[in-house]
Amino acid sequence: MFRAKRAKLLILAGAVFMVRSKLLRWGATDAEVRTPLPGDDLVPAANLAATRAITINAPADDVWPWLVQMGQGRGGLYTYDALENLLGCDLHSADEIHAEWQQMAPGDDFRLHPKAALKVAAVHPGRSFVLSGGVDMGDQPPPYAFSWAFVLLEQQGGPTRLVVRERYGYERWWAPLMVEPVEVASFVMSEKMLRGIRDRAERGAPG
Repeated sequence: MFRAKRAKLLILAGAVFMVRSKLLRWGATDAEVRTPLPGDDLVPAANLAATRAITINAPADDVWPWLVQMGQGRGGLYTYDALENLLGCDLHSADEIHAEWQQMAPGDDFRLHPKAALKVAAVHPGRSFVLSGGVDMGDQPPPYAFSWAFVLLEQQGGPTRLVVRERYGYERWWAPLMVEPVEVASFVMSEKMLRGIRDRAERGAPG
């Protein structure tokens, strides 16, 4: 009986590990998961990293305007606005390019919610930007270091790859208890976001 229960637990653990691994690298190739990206140095010893990617049949110059205008109070996150707004995020995903939102610089706030923002850590116009920070817990800082990179990899004579990477470095023993559930939600939102950016860029909606 004990051996049977142990075998079931091992099978369940293996299944959870396989599902988790797929969620953390949705759409990304082995090379993209291994390749260093801008922002990796902000959390050099990450306890958890997620690299997700999508192919966009448009040049990087046509994708970038959709990326750079992201954020609350700007172009939104191209995800499930209705779900996010239940939490008071007040996000409204844009369906066109807005000239007034085409600027981004290190030190800028990147808002996820009217009262919650990450910081822009680095910008390489037309190619990548990196966010850092975390959402405070009341008057306490987040129990982890965090970076979030958006990188466009233009293939010679072909489509563009959009690669998005999250890195978490735990600073409290209980940080995984918060991060692991959040990362499941992050996968759901990231998949929708990547598809939303792709569809908008391929559609070529005029500004």
